[in-house]
Order: sequence, then structure tokens, then C-alpha cells
Amino acid sequence: MNSTIRADRLHIGIFGKRNAGKSSLINAITGQDTALVSKIAGTTTDPVYKSMEISPIGPIVIIDTPGIDDTGDLGSMRVKKTKEILRKVDIAIIVVSHDAPWDKNEYDLSSALSKANIPYIIAINKWDENKEYKIPEHIPKVPIIYTSAKDNYGIQKLISEICKLKSPDDNMMHLVDGLIDTGDTAILVVPIDNAAPKGRLILPQQQVIRDILDHNAYAIITKPDGLKDILQSLKTSPNVVITDSQAFSYVDKIVPSSIFLTSFSILFARYKGDLRLFYEGIKSIDNLKDGDCILISEGCTHHRQDDDIGKVKIPNMLLEKTGKKLKFKHTSGGFFEEDISSYALIVHCGACMLNKKEMEYRQSLASREDIPMVNYGMVLAYGTGILKRALKPFEDEIL
Repeated sequence: MNSTIRADRLHIGIFGKRNAGKSSLINAITGQDTALVSKIAGTTTDPVYKSMEISPIGPIVIIDTPGIDDTGDLGSMRVKKTKEILRKVDIAIIVVSHDAPWDKNEYDLSSALSKANIPYIIAINKWDENKEYKIPEHIPKVPIIYTSAKDNYGIQKLISEICKLKSPDDNMMHLVDGLIDTGDTAILVVPIDNAAPKGRLILPQQQVIRDILDHNAYAIITKPDGLKDILQSLKTSPNVVITDSQAFSYVDKIVPSSIFLTSFSILFARYKGDLRLFYEGIKSIDNLKDGDCILISEGCTHHRQDDDIGKVKIPNMLLEKTGKKLKFKHTSGGFFEEDISSYALIVHCGACMLNKKEMEYRQSLASREDIPMVNYGMVLAYGTGILKRALKPFEDEIL
């Protein structure tokens, strides 16, 4: 269960009115007391994430959400949180209590799911064979499963329908696709500085190593000061050098131009989002003006060091590169502003802690607002003057 990080798991959102039995249904699906259950309406006050491994679906994240019919000022805030979850889910389940008629709440939710192209299932919970439940005819033809969380009725059928909607993993792009094949070698340059977690590597580095192994290739890991010796010791040149973006300038001087060079952040920009859109955003840096405000957004929260990449290094690089008096705002974690109209540019991290759906939402929002969005690694490559080289392995994807 712990082998797959949350961001790479299938995200299943459970939606419905208060007391529809959402939490009870989650417990029935998982076979555990995963969600708090109570007869009191509004027990679930915030979205609750639970990473699970469910056979035969595999690694998933189930998201229990507050009721879509919550009321009052606080209730409205909870409903807003529930709607934000739509940005993250791969599959949704609308839970309807058998004794409560379908109304505007479910209709609006089903419309929002259809508009967002999110496949969903309707689970009519608290099933009573003596009563009929009518779904309005204008609702799209989707799977409808009668369930009883209390009696465990219909749960396996619900899981089977989820499996049918699940996209095959074979169609997913992998981090090092197109860079290496079986038997190839990649050198990973990993600085160990104040920002490095004690006793372990950061998540992007771990994931790239695993992906290289999954490609039946070889990974050689070194700190920047060991790179030159590694290159000289190899009988055959590596196929690619992947570096922490902050070491671009140092690594570029050592790695021959005949060897591909890119960064962990750029790999994740390609893996989680649209690399071409990030590349288009880079072109806007030269057009920044005095007084422009730049949003620097990170997908995780961490203690910031004095030389933090997002808080210090990227702003300083942009100020120096443009020569303009720019303003900066920083956000982190799952929060991303809906109103981004005041920004001239958005600089986003590699998004290793966000799932692909969330990153796609952020990029599409920026595109709709005509606000360029760029990636940490690409910005640092641009500032170092090696953007063309860092993107050379992906020329066919960005042109």
C-alpha cells in the first residue's frame, strides 16, 4: 500500500447530500472504519483523504466530502471545499439516499461532473427493495448501483463499476519515457544542502530512480562535486544527466553537449502537465514590466530556508534577468487562487505532490485567463542560459 504516493493514485471522490450515507459507503468499500459515521447531519466538515489499496482496483485515494446541501455561512464554505475537490478526482460517486428524492443539489453536481468530463457512478444508498427510486430522465446515462452500506449490499458491484471506469495504467506517460531504454545509463545529480531532508532523498529524486529501474536501466547518483569523476570513470557515456535545477549552471559546464541534460523539475512538468504550455510561458518573461505581480506557487508545504528556491532564488533571478521592479506573492499546498487575473506570470513548482488532474486544472485556468505559467526548472534553465539544452530531449513535444 505504501509503494505508491498519493499524487499517483487513482482519486475517487464521494459526493452527496448530508446523511446520504457517504461515510458509511466508504467504510463498506474499504472494509475499514475509514470515515467517521454519525446520524447527525454534517458530520464530515472537511474533505478527508484516505490512501488505500483495494483489490482489484489497486492503489487509490478515496475522498470523503461534506454534504453538497450544507447551509449557513460555514456550510457554504464547506460546499465550496467540496466543489474544489472536483479538480482532483479521476472518478466520482454521487451517493443518494434511497429515502431522499433527487433534487437540484444532485442535478447541479452531475452537471458539473459532466462538464468537467469526470466519469461518475450514481450509488442509491440505504436500498429498500420495497421502494422505487426515480432518476430524472435528463440525467446522462451513467452506471446506477443500488447499495446498502449497512448490509454490504451492492458494494462489490460498485467496485466492479469503478474498475470499468479506471484508465489503464499502460497509457500513462512515465517520467523518463523517451530518455532511456533498457540497459541505458542515467546520472542523477543530487545536491545535499540545508534544504535536503535528513537521511533521505526528496520525492522527485526517489520517483525518478524508481522509474529508471522500471525501464530496466541504470541510475548513478552523485553530488555535484562528484559528477566530473563519474563521467571520466565511465567507459560509455550516459544517455542523460538529470540534475536538481539549482545546480544547472555548475552541471552544464561539466557535461559534454553530446549528452542530454535536463532536471527533475522539468521531468515533472512534463509528467504532470503540458510541457508545451510551460514553454510558451517562458517567452513572456522578456515582456514583464515594472509593477507586475508574479505568483509563485508550490504544491507542498515545507519549512523555507534562507536560500529557498521559490522565496529567494527564483525572485532574485527574475529581478536580475528582467531589470524590472517586480512584486511577488507566494502560495503553497493544495490552495490555488481562483482569481488569478492580477498576475502577469505564474511560476509553478514541479508538482510532485499534486495529482495530474489538479495540475491540469491549474494550467487550464491560467490558459483561460491568458496568464502565462512556467515551471521552476524551466525558469532556472532560462536564467542560466541553457533552456534550449534542457529542453532538447523534448523538442518534438514543445514545437
